[in-house]
Amino acid sequence: MEGGRQSQRGALPYSVLLSVFLRPVLWPTAISQMFRLAPTGWYRRPPFLPLPSSQYLDFRLMTQYGGESSTLAQGPLPRDVIHYLRWCRDWNRTR
Repeated sequence: MEGGRQSQRGALPYSVLLSVFLRPVLWPTAISQMFRLAPTGWYRRPPFLPLPSSQYLDFRLMTQYGGESSTLAQGPLPRDVIHYLRWCRDWNRTR
């Protein structure tokens, strides 16, 4: 892994968090997805937060942006996370 990538494992860029924060309509979906993607027993291991594993995030970023993209090292783009959360919300409504 690249040096910058290693230090950001498991962390979302502040721009992503701000984008979700500015859209209260997506808060329930974001919280739901956070718990759905958290590994089993997340509450037994530090940092004691329901965060997806770094392997899962690496896989998702690789499939979204490819292997050579600078976005891969920086994390997901805010607009992509918002699109994903809207898709999840709409998908749950249709079930």
